[in-house]
Amino acid sequence: MAFNSGFLQQFLAFGSLIVLVLVFSLASENFFQFSNIVGILLSTAVTGVLALGATFVIITGGIDLSVGTVMTLSAVMTGVSISFWGTPIWIGLIVGILTGALCGFVSGWAVSRLRIPPFIATLAVMMIAKGLALVISGTKPVYFTNAPGFSNIALGSVLEKLIPGFSIPNAVLIFFGAAIIGSVILTRTIIGRYNFAIGSNEEATRLSGVNVSFWKIVIYTMTGAFTGIAGILIASRLYSAQPALGQGYELEAIAAVVIGGTSLSGGKGTIVGTVIGALIMSVLTNGLRILSVPQEWQTVVVGIVIFLAVYVDILRRKKTA
Repeated sequence: MAFNSGFLQQFLAFGSLIVLVLVFSLASENFFQFSNIVGILLSTAVTGVLALGATFVIITGGIDLSVGTVMTLSAVMTGVSISFWGTPIWIGLIVGILTGALCGFVSGWAVSRLRIPPFIATLAVMMIAKGLALVISGTKPVYFTNAPGFSNIALGSVLEKLIPGFSIPNAVLIFFGAAIIGSVILTRTIIGRYNFAIGSNEEATRLSGVNVSFWKIVIYTMTGAFTGIAGILIASRLYSAQPALGQGYELEAIAAVVIGGTSLSGGKGTIVGTVIGALIMSVLTNGLRILSVPQEWQTVVVGIVIFLAVYVDILRRKKTA
């Protein structure tokens, strides 16, 4: 029955995405142009990768408010490694991912070992990451002037070399690649199995002999690694690491996860749903912008969509209770 409920939630989310695309396509001839669709996918990549990582934590019944600023810190550390320390680009990428993973580890350790509520623990990490990004960068953007190929990580197109004229940015491919990896982890590995078990009933999982604290740390660390990848993508897109950027991205990521059908109470969720949720957020924002809806009203509409998504989750939980 849980499978049917989850499938129905994904189906409704996908149906909503199709309806949005049709409505905006009819409202403006500029919406369904290839360049605009590519722009939507590109704008989805960063938030989407953040949302992929957040999915794992939310399935445990937790929350991670730090992903936005940790993304920024990861971008700054990537920039410092490449531009200040003079390391090869691939070393800088590893530094960025490890920075995110380390922040995730700290959050997971605080939640599982110190018993600090996830909201408070990740809020603290959010503030720490924000401060460190400003301190390490000297409050100034870090530019990749000595690494001209760095922008190709997100904006280059491997597909165009294979299929001339079919220019899909690498960031989009990385996003969907990360989604495939995340889906395999969630559905085919012991991490995913314990992820759902902890979110469904943490105490019962602990009593069955599972080291819940250890697996929570693993899950938060993995979320941090996804956040590090998002940091690399946004740094590559901007060709710089902006230390003041990042706060607010966590709300968009969490919204995408919830819209995609992952339950805030834990125990239910899919990577496919999160991908659909991230696309809904991007299509909605892009469509409203094309229709020249004022920025303040765009925010209102997105807020209403999030409100409805959470309410649907509440109704679903009541039916399955």
